[in-house]
Amino acid sequence: MYKMMVSDLDETLLNDDGTINPKNVTAIQAAVAAGFKFVPNTGRSFKSVQPLLKQLALYNCPAQYVISYNGAAIVENRNNQVISTRGLDFTLAQQILAAGLIDSTIDAHIYTVDELYIYNISPSDQAYMAERGVTYTLLTQPDIAFLADADIMKVIFETSDDDLRLAIKAAVCAQVGDQVEVTFSSQRYVEFNKKGTNKGQAASDLAQQLGFTLTDVIAIGDNSNDIAMIKAAGLGVAVANAIPAVKAVADHITHLTNNEGAVAEVLTEYVLSNQ
Repeated sequence: MYKMMVSDLDETLLNDDGTINPKNVTAIQAAVAAGFKFVPNTGRSFKSVQPLLKQLALYNCPAQYVISYNGAAIVENRNNQVISTRGLDFTLAQQILAAGLIDSTIDAHIYTVDELYIYNISPSDQAYMAERGVTYTLLTQPDIAFLADADIMKVIFETSDDDLRLAIKAAVCAQVGDQVEVTFSSQRYVEFNKKGTNKGQAASDLAQQLGFTLTDVIAIGDNSNDIAMIKAAGLGVAVANAIPAVKAVADHITHLTNNEGAVAEVLTEYVLSNQ
């Protein structure tokens, strides 16, 4: 019997407009009431997940968790206690930021363990952040010297141009080599974490802390930053709207999209039906 689900948020658990399908809420609450662990596993900050946790009745709950920043932080919901982090070296973060700004249309996000800073935010990204209730501080210059002593989780770049995202990846990797883990998300972001940091590694670390094995874990997602956790889990699930690369590595593909309650579909079939 599965004991934990790690779930991506945007385009997986959440509807396209950032809301959550009521079917997902009902299924998650029923599973958690029976002792199941439901763990958002997201590229976002754990702070931005708090309204969602309130909807799911997981807010400030002991022994329930959030994995943030593509696996760079594991946080217990009670008092937002940070359990572990896998941050970027400051010099590496600086190099990534400088190398990735290859075009004046690109904006950059720098995440510390508890803050988000954005340089050159685009109108579309501003709307995306507002829709999801994400708070941030704007930078007027691409200078992060003031974060020299901070715990930097990841650096990401936003553009809706597919070719430009690939060019950013190439430019950064040419500068820093294999020191980074590179993923894509939401058809708009290219993301850089410390090498070895990903949603799959974090899911494995959390499962081990809880005394579970990966065979006890369901992972569900839609985009390339979800591949590591889908491959690692005992049951790796791609939602119906997932990109082809995710569907190719999944054990199961849902009939429903993110807008139709795909997470509820999986919980109903693999968790709630066994209770």
